[in-house]
Amino acid sequence: MAQKTFKYIVVGAGLAGCGAVEGIRTKDAAGSLLLTGNEKYLPYDRPPLTKKLWFGKKKVEEIFVHEKQWFIDNHIEVKLDATAVKLDAANKTITFKDGSNYQYEKLVLATGGAPRRLNIEGDRLEEIYYYRYLDDFLRLKSKVSSGTKALVIGGGFIGSEIGAALNINKADVIMLVKEAYLAERIFPKALGNAIQNDYVRRGIKIFTEDMPVSIARRGKNLMTRTRNGKEITSEVIIAGIGIEPEVQLAKSAGLAVENGVVVNEYLQSSSPDVYAAGDNAYFPYEVFGKNMRVEHWDNAINAGKRAGMNMAGAHTAYTYMPYFFSDLFDFGYEAVGMISSKLETVTEWQKENDTGVVYYLEEGKIRGAMMCNVWNKVDTARELIKSNRRLTAAELQGAIK
Repeated sequence: MAQKTFKYIVVGAGLAGCGAVEGIRTKDAAGSLLLTGNEKYLPYDRPPLTKKLWFGKKKVEEIFVHEKQWFIDNHIEVKLDATAVKLDAANKTITFKDGSNYQYEKLVLATGGAPRRLNIEGDRLEEIYYYRYLDDFLRLKSKVSSGTKALVIGGGFIGSEIGAALNINKADVIMLVKEAYLAERIFPKALGNAIQNDYVRRGIKIFTEDMPVSIARRGKNLMTRTRNGKEITSEVIIAGIGIEPEVQLAKSAGLAVENGVVVNEYLQSSSPDVYAAGDNAYFPYEVFGKNMRVEHWDNAINAGKRAGMNMAGAHTAYTYMPYFFSDLFDFGYEAVGMISSKLETVTEWQKENDTGVVYYLEEGKIRGAMMCNVWNKVDTARELIKSNRRLTAAELQGAIK
């Protein structure tokens, strides 16, 4: 027997979950609503964890989306530090690790993703930070000072950003990167190598095409042995090797799961009263005509909001094109669409490998654009992608000004 019934339950108190409760309240101001999360914090922005919090441009208390009073004022019950362990879609109940269980009319899985583990000897040592959460920032920031020996494993979004942040905080940074250069998955080779060379000039050591095979304590330090035979001594290790979508609840309910929870254009799962949004949702990306899973904050916010509105009766398709951004020392960018170095790339530089636009094409059609140190052009890029036209390299010159 469920302890309590809610009209809406939002599982996950991250940005997608916060977007969902906002979306619900735009359509239904009074329906009973429960927001649950397995962290002890109210919803907060994740990008500052690798950016502004390290640069002194934001304080921790400034990253929270809403203060506690906002949830009270909007009649939202909040259950934090609570892990959901089972979803019964047939009986519309959800059970938590503490034994509590609740019934719902509509529920959204906004559970995001969990950091991938190294899966090697010593991968559970407390000095290893699988960097994703506010607690990771708080713990790591207290350990880092001038000269701290830090090993960053991974050269993708998290690895490249935290490597830069630690260097700015005067840590002695070594990076271990599986690929041939930083952010190889998204940067064309020339751009990736230029950014990596900038890291090296700033004092960061980078070992590419290598990964750890074991980690062990050696006195007060950690010793990491790599596949290529290197031995790296550090005081802390930050592993930024991606996430896996949190789909265990969906699986426990027998929902369709592929590369995430499969949802339709309204963000409904194979059980129509269960929705999914954010990093864990495998949704129809309208402009590309195929299902995709997108792990960026802008998608989490907007998909969460759309799911919430649909739960409350809107029944409107999610057609938004999310964008993402990053700051790597003096190099910043905003990007939208399919951003993959496996696609054909055309570049238009005002300043080579610094200021300009990278276009990503498939069969002559533009699928994505990265504006490098060029700002406020995301909407222009969206319209160009939506046009679905075949464009030559010459025709792309000046397309985004």
